[in-house]
Amino acid sequence: MVEARQERVLIAGGSSGMGLSLARTLLADGAAVVIAGRSADRLARARAALADVGDVRTIAADITQEDDVVRLFEQCGDVDHIVSTAADIAGAYELLPALDVAAARKVVDSKFIGPLLLARHGAPRLAARGSITFTSGIAAYRPAARGSVVAGVNGALESLAYALAVELAPIRVNVVSPGWVDTPIWQHVAGAEARARLDAMAQKLPVGRIGRPEDIADGIRFLMHNGFVTGTVLHLDGGHRLV
Repeated sequence: MVEARQERVLIAGGSSGMGLSLARTLLADGAAVVIAGRSADRLARARAALADVGDVRTIAADITQEDDVVRLFEQCGDVDHIVSTAADIAGAYELLPALDVAAARKVVDSKFIGPLLLARHGAPRLAARGSITFTSGIAAYRPAARGSVVAGVNGALESLAYALAVELAPIRVNVVSPGWVDTPIWQHVAGAEARARLDAMAQKLPVGRIGRPEDIADGIRFLMHNGFVTGTVLHLDGGHRLV
């Protein structure tokens, strides 16, 4: 009997939140996981947090910088799947007159340019039937005041995935679109009001609760492993688009 080869997965932005939960899920499945992120300290904390399920490899890299992305793939080598959950949205949730353009550019760089560079330099490293999964979000479908930049970038990222699914075939390219998920990013969005806002949204959603990081991890794992899904946005929003 031929022994199954260990699956190799690169997660950009996997040092916290949804990416960290995905790393835990995949390690428990027996995959070899590499987490890439900008902060060596956060990567070290992620590795310690995952020590009970496996030995994750970490590489410090800024996916918005092409030289860093090239070096990242030189270090991690060939992979079966690439996932990006990275997002730098600090300071971007502002009404248009108060919007800091530099903060807006950070959103574009982290959520659009970064994934584009991962696809550009990662596709040659991917298995023929491998996959790329990006992370957009509910703002593209239920935009709100102060959220114009994030809404716009999420929508652009999904259109990018559609085009890359055609260009990079048979590599599969998909997007997971989370709703409101209880992750540390909410401290940047709402600060001290984060808990109250999450609880209020839970009462509105058809499922009666806010998302958990493991909910998104399960969705990404589905997109990685279902070989008949490409150019698709998987909505994991608890019914938020309906209310």
